[in-house]
Amino acid sequence: MTASQFLGRGRELKELRADIERAGLDTLSGRKAPRARVLLIAGRPGTGRTALAGELLRQIADRYPDGAVRTRLTAPDGTPVPTERVARDLLDALDLPAPPGESADDLTERLREGLSVRRVVLLLDDASSAEQVDELLPETPDCLVVAVAEGPLTGIPDVRPCTIGGLDTKSAVELLTRHTGSVRITCDPRSAESLVEVCGSEPAALEIAGGWLAVRPKESVADLAKQLHALDGDGPALARVFRHAYASLPAPAARILRYLSLAPEGYVDPHTASALAGCSVSAARTTLDDFVTLGLVRGVASELPQYEVPGCLLPLLRGLTETLDRPGEVQLARARMLERTVRLLTSCRAITEPDGSPPRKKLAGLPSALRFADAEAAAEWLRVRRPTLLAAARLAVADGELDTLARRLMAALTRALVAHRGPEDAAAELYGIHRLVLDVAERRDLPREKAAALLNLADLDARTGRTQDALARYRAALDAGRAAGDPYATGRAMESVGGTYQELGDWQRAADWYGRALSQRLTRGERADAARLHGRIAAVHTYAGRYGDALRGWRSAVAGYRKEGDVPAQARALSELARVQEYAGRPEDSLYTCQEAVEWARQAKDVRLQAALQLRLADTLERLGDPAAAKLHRSAAERMLGEEIAPAPTEGKQASPEANPSEQAANAYEIRSAPAED
Repeated sequence: MTASQFLGRGRELKELRADIERAGLDTLSGRKAPRARVLLIAGRPGTGRTALAGELLRQIADRYPDGAVRTRLTAPDGTPVPTERVARDLLDALDLPAPPGESADDLTERLREGLSVRRVVLLLDDASSAEQVDELLPETPDCLVVAVAEGPLTGIPDVRPCTIGGLDTKSAVELLTRHTGSVRITCDPRSAESLVEVCGSEPAALEIAGGWLAVRPKESVADLAKQLHALDGDGPALARVFRHAYASLPAPAARILRYLSLAPEGYVDPHTASALAGCSVSAARTTLDDFVTLGLVRGVASELPQYEVPGCLLPLLRGLTETLDRPGEVQLARARMLERTVRLLTSCRAITEPDGSPPRKKLAGLPSALRFADAEAAAEWLRVRRPTLLAAARLAVADGELDTLARRLMAALTRALVAHRGPEDAAAELYGIHRLVLDVAERRDLPREKAAALLNLADLDARTGRTQDALARYRAALDAGRAAGDPYATGRAMESVGGTYQELGDWQRAADWYGRALSQRLTRGERADAARLHGRIAAVHTYAGRYGDALRGWRSAVAGYRKEGDVPAQARALSELARVQEYAGRPEDSLYTCQEAVEWARQAKDVRLQAALQLRLADTLERLGDPAAAKLHRSAAERMLGEEIAPAPTEGKQASPEANPSEQAANAYEIRSAPAED
């Protein structure tokens, strides 16, 4: 609710604001509070506990200049949300780094560090245990935590729950008046109070009762109160009011409402509702708007039409689905929803392709409802729906009965994320998707897909510095690739194992694994990849100081690239060969090779490489005692780059073969070693 919509709860808000300043046990003992104050709002779903928390945050916003962030600790199906996912969502909301694949402990530590220098309010909605809240508590008294739960959170010290029930009668009647108008309430105030009593004064029940009256202007408040009194059973007020409203729905609308319980995270858009119910998108949107009027779903403020099923209604909807719908029909609805999502993701990616490309031609054949106006519209849809899309993938994998659709969904989601955000930006989401792919591959015994998932996860591990984890996954990918008989996966895995050992500085093992990958490439006649691996082996030997082996490796790489007609790669390999010759104390050979590399770089039209080689020629000529020629080469390099170039390093500062490749890349005049060619 917005400020203008919020009703009642004046006493509770006053108590909560006072509790922020209340002296805690630490303060009474003369110590500064070590952690953030925790306020607890306790109440059953449907009592307006989250709305109360939102109103409190609005009233105290000026005390916390760094804003408020919200997250939910319990999924709509009642299972606790993993701490890793919660911490990652909070870090994203705070614009703090959250590396892909990092453990829950590391992420929560990052969260605490980020909050230690901020004044923020954390709203932790639907907490199921004290442990969930305790793991996220900021270790600074400058922050505030507002937790929403059904009961007390024993285990968190110095927390007094603000327990809420129904609204006061005046506020409850006013809530009804917003739906019915004042005339019906003024004409029969006693019936209005009777209806409030039947609804238990609970906001959720009153919203549904008010919505029912709003679409039936000829029905009186007394009529609805009598009908609700006549219902059998002594269940909760919300359940009785919901059953009455549900019974009045037409059969198609009732079916759509039941199937909304299948929507991921309780969020639904017209496409999702259309697919679940098997109706048109326009009909689904009209029905969803009708549900908003009836108080059965809530509209979500967004650039796109999106709706939320209240968490208090989801168990009731699931109960109806289990009772009224056959399992096969429910599974078919899930399958339609996943298929629709796959098609939307395919369209979302295809819009980024050039006009006339095969994906764009295929896109033109899709129904207009599945097409996006432009890439910006597709990116906005992906941004808004991203949490729901990821939840859909998790639910599809957990279901276990729709693995083929789940695999298609994850593949389409991966492509769309990479197309719109790039692999670096979407790394965290991609890591989670690859783990889901791995789960399905292991469950279905799909070694080829298992190898692919392990390779992708290992790449992300290596990129974020978890080298040992990457090594273990690369080895597991090698085993899976061999089981699948997949030469690409096995070759890629062996090469990656070699690269990991290189990163660890184990030159011998790195050269050994590169050699195994090279043998496979040679056996299969893959000459371009073989030439590249010759270069990687040569680079490892260079780092290890085995210059003779390195020279042989680079000569083999040069020969391989020459046979393939790859002029740019040949020029780079010759430049590396010249570098190693210089390290090995053979400046005349280095000079000759460098001149040859310049010629090939010129043919490749690689100006930057030419300039770097000219600088190397200048250095070599200076060592050979020809400063005039060195000056000419340095001037040529300056002209090529079109800017002033600083003097090259002296002999004592020359980059050593032991230098880290990333350190070499930082020098504008050094040419990256073979690992950078991949």
